[in-house]
Amino acid sequence: MHFESVADVKSKLADVGYLASDAVATTVFLASELGKPLLVEGPAGVGKTELSRAVAAACGAELVRLQCYEGVDEARALYEWNHAKQLLRISAARGEETWDEARSDVFSEEFLLPRPLLTAIRNEGPTVLLIDETDKADVEIEGLLLEVLGDFQVTVPELGTITATQRPFVVLTSNATRELSEALRRRCLFLHIDFPSPELERDIVALKVPDLDSALGDSVVRVVSALRSAGLRKAPSVAETLDWARTLVALGASVLTDEVVEESLGVVLKHQDDIDKARATLNLSELV
Repeated sequence: MHFESVADVKSKLADVGYLASDAVATTVFLASELGKPLLVEGPAGVGKTELSRAVAAACGAELVRLQCYEGVDEARALYEWNHAKQLLRISAARGEETWDEARSDVFSEEFLLPRPLLTAIRNEGPTVLLIDETDKADVEIEGLLLEVLGDFQVTVPELGTITATQRPFVVLTSNATRELSEALRRRCLFLHIDFPSPELERDIVALKVPDLDSALGDSVVRVVSALRSAGLRKAPSVAETLDWARTLVALGASVLTDEVVEESLGVVLKHQDDIDKARATLNLSELV
């Protein structure tokens, strides 16, 4: 994974549809140059996961994703053995071989099920390893990540140590629902992606929803910006902005009227109390 400069990062990401700020492009460039994992935090829907997809697409790399959740364990993250196939293999032998012979056979590459971490380490081509929503995993999984991301190698007792021939570009994302350990943070470069500036968000809308009238796009961005400042339970993210823009195209709307907003506000806001608050406080005439 190699970029020539920060400008090269911005250009290549833009070519695959990701408009990066200077801060995002700089951190991606440094992570590439230093060979360090990139920890990306920020609200849901601001483009953390999409950044890893864009880097993979820009560099022609394979994207390998580990989706974290409560209870994800080493077997799901690293590797496990295909026990059903092993039992079939042992049964097929029908006592015609010793246990040592059977064990050396069933604990071979044929019966190994690599999971995302091992898959990324064994890949010989350029790879982006996405460890998504790291904060949702149990604390114990961080120890595994520290071991794997420290040396980019995995030891399978039955097969030996597997070392990466080409280090993957690693992106860890977090919504900060729990605090990650200092040890894991020290391994990484840190990037916080917040809601974009109105100027950047207008460019994103224009790129992703080209059928939307530019003036209407400006109105959408202004209204969303106002909603984010309204102290809502869940502020709308970039994903909701784009969904709203696509909704307006589907409705054939040419301007944001009270009626259009009433009909489509549920696309932007996901809680009834937020919708009620927005209806009570949003002064549409001043925004559109």
